[in-house]
Parts: sequence; C-alpha cells; structure tokens
Amino acid sequence: MPGAPEDGTRPEGEAPAAKRRGPGRDLRAAIPVGIGLVAVLLVCLFVVPVVFPAFIALALVLAVLELTRALAAGGMRVPVMPVLVGVVGMVVTTEVFRLDGLVIATALAVCVLILWRVTESMGTVALRDVAAGVFTIAWVPFLGCFALLLFDRPDGALLVLLAFLVPVANDTGGFIAGVLLGRHPMAPSISPKKSWEGFFGSLVLGTAAAVVFLVFADTAPWWTGLVIGPVLVIISTCGDLAESLLKRDLGIKDMGHLLPGHGGVLDRIDSILLAAPATFILLEVLV
Repeated sequence: MPGAPEDGTRPEGEAPAAKRRGPGRDLRAAIPVGIGLVAVLLVCLFVVPVVFPAFIALALVLAVLELTRALAAGGMRVPVMPVLVGVVGMVVTTEVFRLDGLVIATALAVCVLILWRVTESMGTVALRDVAAGVFTIAWVPFLGCFALLLFDRPDGALLVLLAFLVPVANDTGGFIAGVLLGRHPMAPSISPKKSWEGFFGSLVLGTAAAVVFLVFADTAPWWTGLVIGPVLVIISTCGDLAESLLKRDLGIKDMGHLLPGHGGVLDRIDSILLAAPATFILLEVLV
C-alpha cells in the first residue's frame, strides 16, 4: 500500500484533512470570571433573593449599553436614555404586575422611543433608528424579564437556575466536543468555530444537565428535562448564531470587553435571553 511522501506533501488529488478547532478564547481569564459570575448568581438567588431583580436590571442595562454602542458602529443611532428608562420600568413593572406589567411596560417603552426619536428628525434614517431601538427593547429587556417571571413561580430560584444551567451546559458541551472532535463546520460563514460535533456535544450535556437537575431539584417531573434540555440547546445555539451574524454584519468581534475571556455582558447572556422565556413557556405547557 503506498504511503504518504516522506517530505510531508499530499499525493496529488488528495483533500487536506479537516482540522480541529482550537479553543478560541483565553481560558485562564474565562474560567475564573465564569466561576465568579456563577457565584454571584447563586448568592442573588439563594442567599439574598431580594436583590435578584436588581441583579437582572444591572445585567440588562449593561447589555443594552453594549448593544446600542454596537449598533452605533453600524450607523444606527438608538436613543439610549428612553431605552434605559424603559429597561428599568420593565423590570419594576414585571416585578410588581408580572406578565401583564411586562407587556404594558414594553408597549410604553416602544411608544416613548418612537416619540423621542421622531422629535429629532424624520425620514428613513429615523425609521431605521426606531427599528433598531425596538429590536433592542424586544431582544434584551423584554426577553430578559422572563427570568423574573420564572423567579416568581413556586421554587422560582431553582427554575431560574435551570434556565441558566442548560445554556451553560450547552456552551460547555459544545466547547469540549468542538475542540476535541470538531471537524464539520455548522455555519462557517457565520461562526467558523461552531461544528456539528460541538452541537451534538451541547445536545448531550444540555439534556443530561436538565434531567439530572430536575431529578435532584424535584421542581418538575424528571422527564420534562428530556423536552426542556433539547429545546433550550437548540434555542441557545440559534441565539449564539444570531448574535454572531449580527456581530459579523456590524464588523465587531465582541459586544463588549467587560468580562475577560467572555467578551461583553451580552456575549454571556445571549443564550439565556432566549432560554428564560422558553423555560417559562415549556413549564406552563408541560407542568
């Protein structure tokens, strides 16, 4: 059987072997920062739960600031002040009036945003800025406030932890499987480091995390983890790809630099923003 040439060149017509992808992040910084974030979350959920709404409000405000700066780099000027006031208002009304409060506050925030922007100028530029502002409100504070709705349910702290745990397991499983086995890109034009092997690693670890968590937490039947896990993994992966596509279109690598090894706050919570409402809806349907 003929072997490979001794000079290391490939025989004519032989395709190059697919390369596994490297980690793509500074693990020495990412690991301690990630542990610190988990510790803060656990303290807010179980030690001083009264500060959890403030914790969510702070995360959403920082994420909105990052997103508006990123959109500004793409030529879209979102009025920051009314959006930030809307974020705080949405958190407060969700905490007081629950889902009805969130819907009303979101509608008011959008109306104020439109009025604020059109008083400055009219035309297609204003329309584009308003669309970017509505996108900001809908993506970050509206979806993020579902964490407060989860927190208000019986065993709410554990349910919030579930909505945070599965996206973390999704990232961890995808990272490990992608680094060790990743050879087939999932969406190379959007996120070159994501592979199908990584996705299946996410699916396995995310589903296992949901099932094991529900077995020990006893907040819902364990079998619901077989539904919640895969759904959250798929949604989290779509959220990651959507943010990667947005960043590619805006010509930036990260939404921010506040969290070493992770990028910005929005880079860290992009999956959770979709996982929280999905968990809320699934629990309403399944339990």
